[in-house]
Amino acid sequence: MDIPRDLFALAFYFIILLGVLLRFNQRKFSKFLLWTSIFLAGYFFTIEIQNKTFFILIPLFFFLLFCYFYFKEKCRLRNGWLLNLFLLSFVGYVTFITVTSTSLIGIGILSILIFVFFLVVLFGLYAAIIFLIGNSFIVLRHESRRLPNLLTLILALAIIGLVVLQTFGPKILPSWSVILLAIPTTIASYFFVVFWNFLSISILYQFNQPKYDQDYVIVLGAGLIDGLKVTPLLAKRIDRAIQFYRKQSAETLSPPQLLMSGGQGGDEKIPEAQAMREYAIEQGIPAEDILMEAQSTNTLENMQFSKEIMERERPAGYHAIFTSNNYHIFRAGMYAQDVGLKIDGIGSKTARYYLPNAFLREFIAVALMNKRLHLIICGLIALGFSLISIINYFFVF
Repeated sequence: MDIPRDLFALAFYFIILLGVLLRFNQRKFSKFLLWTSIFLAGYFFTIEIQNKTFFILIPLFFFLLFCYFYFKEKCRLRNGWLLNLFLLSFVGYVTFITVTSTSLIGIGILSILIFVFFLVVLFGLYAAIIFLIGNSFIVLRHESRRLPNLLTLILALAIIGLVVLQTFGPKILPSWSVILLAIPTTIASYFFVVFWNFLSISILYQFNQPKYDQDYVIVLGAGLIDGLKVTPLLAKRIDRAIQFYRKQSAETLSPPQLLMSGGQGGDEKIPEAQAMREYAIEQGIPAEDILMEAQSTNTLENMQFSKEIMERERPAGYHAIFTSNNYHIFRAGMYAQDVGLKIDGIGSKTARYYLPNAFLREFIAVALMNKRLHLIICGLIALGFSLISIINYFFVF
């Protein structure tokens, strides 16, 4: 163990980190991640040079592979798999380096990971149940009792049901059929992995920082109050677009046009785009800087019809972004790519109590976009364990 080297590296890291945190008033977490990543890369490269080895190339390969596909098409679920594959390979690499080189920093990283792992194993499931039930009561206190607002409660009850089934099922069922209890557990584990993949790439997508050279900012519509006025949720989307509008105007003296996108629902008296336009004008945005797309009925149509307007207005080409609530921008970005729009999204803040419910709803929507694949995998899981159970009945029981 090279203690002087590691102590010097840690001192250097914390000194620079302190300077970074004092220098930046906003986005401190992203700056912390960036500096930590740079430091760890430099530190492990130094160890590789000392040992004359190249094992770091393995996680580096997966990282570069992730970067290539992410910056090519940000809103693809495969990016989540590549990101998590990189993280797993990096953890494996740190473990190897810690064992072979007795790295003090490696020991620290692994100690933190092992501590978190044991916390998850010991309390994770029960902590999740308590958190989901508590969150569901908070949501119901602030929101209506519609099905989309009950998702955290439904998930908590499903986990409780699964725990009860796995606890008492083996005591009730015949021994040959106990293997069937693995079906719901395996399917639940599969969807947990799929959800983790979706959540990790969705969170990463929140760090978009578009350049201040946009021609358009598309604002995605939502429902209206009494069919006439924007809801608080929709107002936040518009406010986020206005914030970008004003920053670009201050930076370049050339503000983008706000493209309000939303048609008229069956229970609405005016198109959402019109209500959004009126709200933006009330906030001081000039009417000439606002365009309207008032035909769309869903997010896919928001993107398709907005694209047609922008191409008509600027046939030579344009730069654009879109705004929505932070939990929604990844799926909205998927729709944008589906219609051939290469644009990024920026999210407006959502009340923290509502985020678990919102991300669950988004996950369900994204999962339904790939329902055939999920049905096939769930069917194969059920078929596999059923065959094992049948074999167990005829040849073991």
